[in-house]
Amino acid sequence: MQLFYNPEIDQDTQQFTFDKVESRHIVKVLRKKEGDAVYITNGKGLLFTSKINIASDKRCLVSIFKTEEKSIQRDYKLHVAIAPTKNNERLEWFLEKATEIGIDEITPIITQNSERKVIKKERLEKIIQSAMKQSLKFHLPKLNDAIPFNKFLNQPLDQNIYIAHCHDGDKKSMKKVIEPKESMTILIGPEGDFSKEEVSNSLNANCKPISLGEARLRTETAALVAVQNVAFINE
Repeated sequence: MQLFYNPEIDQDTQQFTFDKVESRHIVKVLRKKEGDAVYITNGKGLLFTSKINIASDKRCLVSIFKTEEKSIQRDYKLHVAIAPTKNNERLEWFLEKATEIGIDEITPIITQNSERKVIKKERLEKIIQSAMKQSLKFHLPKLNDAIPFNKFLNQPLDQNIYIAHCHDGDKKSMKKVIEPKESMTILIGPEGDFSKEEVSNSLNANCKPISLGEARLRTETAALVAVQNVAFINE
C-alpha cells in the first residue's frame, strides 16, 4: 500500500485533488491510471480509499468511496520532551524512528546546555509525516513548539513524568518503574546533560529519575532507547 497524507480530508469529503508534487508522483512515478485505487490518511485515525477520476500529473483528482477508522495499536500514550541536537539530522533521525516504533507527542525543550535553541518545525513535521506514511500508520504524532525547560515543567502534565539524566543519584531502570499501559512523558537532555539545577527542579516537580543503562548515549540515541523500552514493556 502506498499511503498519502492530507489533514484537510474528513468523513464528509467526497472528492479530493492532489497538489502538483503528489499528482506527478502518483501519475509519473507510481504510474497510476484512471480507475486505480489511491489510499489517503488525515493523520487522525482515518483511512480513505479513493479511485482516480483524472490521472493528470498536474491535477490528480480522486473520489473517495470508502472510509475506515483505524485505532492505535498501542495501550499507552508516550510524550517525549527532547533537547534539540546540534546536528539537526540527528533529531530528524529520532523523529523518523520514533514515529515508526510508536509515539504520540514530541516537545523540543531548550535547556541550559542546549547547543541548538531554534528548530525548523515545518521541516521536522515533514519528517514525521513521511515516517507515518512509510510505516503505514494513521495517527500523526503531535510536534509542539520549542519551549524553555523550566516553562515546560510549569505546564499542567496529567501523567507520569520521567527524567533520564547522567548525574549521581537514586535512579532506577525503566523496566523497574514503568508499568504496561501507562501513559507518560519522558525528558531527554542535551549532549551536555541537564544541569544539576534542572534536575533538582524536575524532581521538585514530581518527575521520577530513570536510567537508560550504563553507556553514555547521544541525545537522539537515548531518546530512541526510551521509546523502544516503552514499546518492549508493553509487548
